[in-house]
Amino acid sequence: MAVAIRELAAADAAARLGELAAILRDAVDHGASVNFLAGITSTQAEGFWRDQLPGLASGQRRLFVAEDGARLLGTVLLMLATQPNAPHRAEIGKMLVHSAVRRQGIGRRLLETAEQAALTAGRTLLMLDTEAGTAGEALYRRSGWTELGTMPGHSLNTAGLPHDTVFFYKLLA
Repeated sequence: MAVAIRELAAADAAARLGELAAILRDAVDHGASVNFLAGITSTQAEGFWRDQLPGLASGQRRLFVAEDGARLLGTVLLMLATQPNAPHRAEIGKMLVHSAVRRQGIGRRLLETAEQAALTAGRTLLMLDTEAGTAGEALYRRSGWTELGTMPGHSLNTAGLPHDTVFFYKLLA
């Protein structure tokens, strides 16, 4: 399967809200702790992505997607810090790969694309967090991210139970 990674502009994201929502719902349905609980609806998932559109339009957020020519397979958000004292920082979020195509290197490619975009934008410090003990945590470790620490009970998992969150950073320069 040929998978392309590309940036999705705000207008394109708006036109593909249903597909973006489907990837988010799939992630939550398969246990990913990405700020939502089990039972997320299409309306809630589309609402999340709709809320990203102003940031995508302004350039404060950048959305990269993996696609096979027919459908979206994964996403990653690069969120540029806007504070005056943080022109060197960005955060990674909504690093999602559809469950049907996981373990094929798509997540790694999405992450590398976001990292390169951050560096091109002059961002040399990246941050992210993920649920402890997950495939995401393993991916970030393999990709050279440094653990900052683990916060016990930081978030609820999809079942509504507290779980530990691992915070990571990566220096790009």
